[in-house]
Amino acid sequence: MAGILSGLARFGLGKLENMELYEAPKKEEAGTDGKPAPAVVQEQDFLFDKSCTCPICDKEFKNRTVKVGKAKLSGSDLDLRPRYEQIDLLKYDIIMCPYCGYAALSRFFKFVTSPQAKNIKKTISATFEPQKETKEVYTYDEALERYKLALANAIVKQSKASEKAYICLKTAWLLRGKAERLDKNLPDYEEQKKLCEEEETEFLHNALDGFLAARQSESFPMCGMDEPTVDYLIAVTAMRFEQYDVSSRLIAGVLQSASNPRMKDKARDLKEMVMARMKEKSAVRK
Repeated sequence: MAGILSGLARFGLGKLENMELYEAPKKEEAGTDGKPAPAVVQEQDFLFDKSCTCPICDKEFKNRTVKVGKAKLSGSDLDLRPRYEQIDLLKYDIIMCPYCGYAALSRFFKFVTSPQAKNIKKTISATFEPQKETKEVYTYDEALERYKLALANAIVKQSKASEKAYICLKTAWLLRGKAERLDKNLPDYEEQKKLCEEEETEFLHNALDGFLAARQSESFPMCGMDEPTVDYLIAVTAMRFEQYDVSSRLIAGVLQSASNPRMKDKARDLKEMVMARMKEKSAVRK
């Protein structure tokens, strides 16, 4: 857990950095032929300010939100991380109240019980430094701070393991996106890339732990995902950490399921990858 919540000091919440995660251009320029050059689509063109009301302090604020249907999906990673053209939607999936410090993934933001609100006011809001939201777009570092604040809130309000695991998974995806878009001309490019990869690994490991715990104690759907999708995600992540027994067992369950043909197809490919890696590991031992 060391460092997983680092950066919260900027919000006045440095004391929360060591918490435990789980219990146990718009201008047109003339072209060379004298005609206006085609307008370049920029990140802010996908965004708008949406009015939100904080369930903790009841204050209204504006939150940068992606326009529905504006971004075009170009594909996904093995672990289902979505890729969009010209914008990384992951940067805008956290809603943060700039007044009291309450933050959560957009799908969870409105759902807070009275005891949870009390804990947030006592542990987060009491020392939170109000923020001025003036940015048109978020950098990866700014988005990462928002994710860590959301994770801190989830820990404080004692959210379900699945919610904390989902935040960790999306934070790992965000770090992957940051690493992919690092300027290779930076003098410390290799160092920054390595740091991103190390932090991504840490968040993925926590996501795996959380989803495994949630699978034992929670019902489906989980974070909007059905059982085959969650099991596939666990299997992919377990394979990354060479937990092939866990991965193989869950893949078998997905293949037997008839409720999600898409995950079934992906599980077939994943099964081959797991078997290949197991053979490689066995060969190395010999």
